[in-house]
Amino acid sequence: MSVFDSVSLFAIMVTLALIPSTSVALVVTRSATAGIANGVAVALGIVLGDLFFVLLAVLGLSVVAETMGGLFLAIKYAGVAYLIWFGFSLLTTKNGTAIAANREKRRGSIVASFLAGFFLTLGDVKAIFFYVSLLPTFVDPATLSLSELWSVILITIVAVGGVKTVYAFSARKIAAISQGLKFERGAKKIAGSLMIGAGAYLIVKA
Repeated sequence: MSVFDSVSLFAIMVTLALIPSTSVALVVTRSATAGIANGVAVALGIVLGDLFFVLLAVLGLSVVAETMGGLFLAIKYAGVAYLIWFGFSLLTTKNGTAIAANREKRRGSIVASFLAGFFLTLGDVKAIFFYVSLLPTFVDPATLSLSELWSVILITIVAVGGVKTVYAFSARKIAAISQGLKFERGAKKIAGSLMIGAGAYLIVKA
C-alpha cells in the first residue's frame, strides 16, 4: 500500500467517523452524562468492533481472491457499486441524528460503556459491506502482506479511535452545537464525495 493510498484511506475513515451518527451520539451522551472515561470506553468499543469487521473483510477477501478469482472480481465490482451508491446517499440524505446530553452527571460503568460501543458497532451489519467495498481500493487481498495488514489496522485505530475520543472530550460543546445539526450536511457531502471518488478510483485501478 503506497503512501498516497494510506493517506487516502485515513482521510476517508476520519471523515466518516466525524459524521453525526448513532455511534457519535452514544459517545457524546455517555461522556456528558457519565464522565469522559465512559465516553472514551465507548470509543474503544467502537474501534474494536471496526477492527473485527476490518479483519473479517480482509481475511475473507484474501481467501476468495486465492481460491475463486472470478467471484472475487464480481465482489470487487459489486463493491464499486456499493461505494458509489453509499456516497450518493450521503450527498442526498436529509435525515439528522439527534445528539443530546443530560446536564445531570450520572455514574456509569466503564465496562458497560465499552460493551455498548462494541455491540453497537457489531449490530451495524452495513459496516462489513462497507469495509468489503472500501479495502480493495487500497490493498490487494491476493497479495496482502503482514505490513499492509498492520497498516490498515493502525489507520483504523488512529482514524476512528482518534475522532471518537475527541468527541468524548468535547461532549458538552458538541452536544450544544449539534442541536441545530448545522455541520452535519457539510460533513456528509464531503464523505459522500470521497466515497464516490473511491469507487471511481477502484474502477480505474481495476
